[in-house]
Amino acid sequence: MPLRRWLQSRHATSSLRDAVRQSEIGIIGLGVLAGLFSGVLAALLGLAARGLHWLLFGPESAHGLSVLQGAEPLVLLLAPATGGLLLGLLGLGLARWRPRQPIDPIEANALHGGRMSLWDGVVVGAQNLLSNGFGASVGLEAAYTQAGGGVASRLGRAFGLRRGDLRLLVGCGAAGAIAASFNAPLTGAFYAFELVIGSYAIAHLAPVLGAAVAGTAAGALIGGGTPVLSAAGLGAPDWGDGGLALAIGLLCGLAAIALMRGVTLVEGGLRRAVPWAWLRPAIGGLAVGGLAQVTPGVLSAGHGALHLTFVVEGSALPLLVLLLLKALASAISIGAGFRGGLFFASLLLGALVGKLAVVPAAWLGITIDPLLAAIIGMSAFGAAVIGAPLAMTFIALETTQSFAVAGVVVVAVIVSATTVRRLFGYSFATWRFHLRGEAIRSAHDIGWLRDLTVGKLMRREVRTVRDDTRISSFRREFPLGSVTHVVALDSAERYAGLILVAEAHAPELAESDTVAGLVHLKDQVLLPALNAKQAMALFDATDAEALAVVEQKDTSRVLGLLKASYLLRRYSEELDKRRQDELGMPA
Repeated sequence: MPLRRWLQSRHATSSLRDAVRQSEIGIIGLGVLAGLFSGVLAALLGLAARGLHWLLFGPESAHGLSVLQGAEPLVLLLAPATGGLLLGLLGLGLARWRPRQPIDPIEANALHGGRMSLWDGVVVGAQNLLSNGFGASVGLEAAYTQAGGGVASRLGRAFGLRRGDLRLLVGCGAAGAIAASFNAPLTGAFYAFELVIGSYAIAHLAPVLGAAVAGTAAGALIGGGTPVLSAAGLGAPDWGDGGLALAIGLLCGLAAIALMRGVTLVEGGLRRAVPWAWLRPAIGGLAVGGLAQVTPGVLSAGHGALHLTFVVEGSALPLLVLLLLKALASAISIGAGFRGGLFFASLLLGALVGKLAVVPAAWLGITIDPLLAAIIGMSAFGAAVIGAPLAMTFIALETTQSFAVAGVVVVAVIVSATTVRRLFGYSFATWRFHLRGEAIRSAHDIGWLRDLTVGKLMRREVRTVRDDTRISSFRREFPLGSVTHVVALDSAERYAGLILVAEAHAPELAESDTVAGLVHLKDQVLLPALNAKQAMALFDATDAEALAVVEQKDTSRVLGLLKASYLLRRYSEELDKRRQDELGMPA
């Protein structure tokens, strides 16, 4: 009886999985569930970070580390260094027990079909809490999206989702996490579309928006989010504001490039100066602590400083000092190895750039509301660094609740994003991938192409012949119509070239001659690790109908044969599947 009940339960579970993964409503339901879980995790991570701030810096940190007042200078100096030391020691342990680099949602969707590990979320969450919680100039968004994407991926794999649906669900997890952290469902949804899924599709709208709304509700219920300050009530912008938005967008684009380059310079300098990777975060933390002696605005993500920038009017010099020191602290933190991102730091830096732009505008007789300029700069800088222009437009909309303001923000966002794309070519996330040697420009699915290798596509049953075989013997062994290509081997059984059977049956050939004179493509071979795109490039270069696959070029042991027609057909089939997934079409 227990066995029968177990079989019945297993059958019911299997039926449920089939019903969910084959139904659009089921995918929407999974998306909402993923967003809910992600929102809960993001809120809990936010509360944990605040708890660390309170424990280390005192009750005054409740208003934000970046506006901390009356803190002990020694605490400000040593807390980030202590967090860096703990982070370095954690890195030593991970290098020994779990050396694999965590896979973030963008990389997972681009290369691994949405497959993420829950343990990666635990690792990144711990690293990010040690970084942000001890005052390093990084945000928690990396932990939010890692945890949300990991839970969503695990949920999707439990239901056996197809590759495209699993990638979509990872996007839902990221949407719920970001929406919860900023109390901004549209921002979370379009963050997922632009960064984690890599495309928009009508069929994807319901699950992603559902996830974002669910994540926002969970974050609001638990209270761990830190929304951008509400700036409702701004007046409608005029044409002069639109012109200044162009200038702010250009300034933000150039400043964002400088910031991303600065991270790389700091990282390279520390690698040369400090050979011990585990010690670099402590040294970087000490530098951040030194900058905090000038202003606490450099600490942590900068929520308090952003709120202060929005609501307080002041002279340009303090804004300029905070801008330079915050940018330097962020570059040092990321370059030294602290875990986190530049999401919120880019919002603060952009708001400071926007407010500073008001000063020269006033010299030229152009009047603009400083709060409007701060919001324009916030979105423009965020779009330049993060690479999500629509998400940054929606964060302005959800902050101001004004479509007129969002219209002006779009101008600045377009200019900043275009400036970065034309002069730099990467967002911060894809720039980091580029430095690691990964050819990822977005979350577009290219992992399937890497999986479609020559070794998987080749035909292993290959007919071979020695290159000193007489043509008469060759004709008897390989009559017309039997095969089209035969691999020629030399006396050492190494690859010597390809022979076309039809050429060997040409009447003008003497039967006493050897087939060595009929050998083609002696130096043109494929390796099993090449992907389909690389193989097609070689076929185009050689204008060949088939190529031999060898183990490696120095030994030339033949493994198989691949025809161009079969390669093109398989590539087209897989490409069509990926396009259907991106458009949300059924398989």
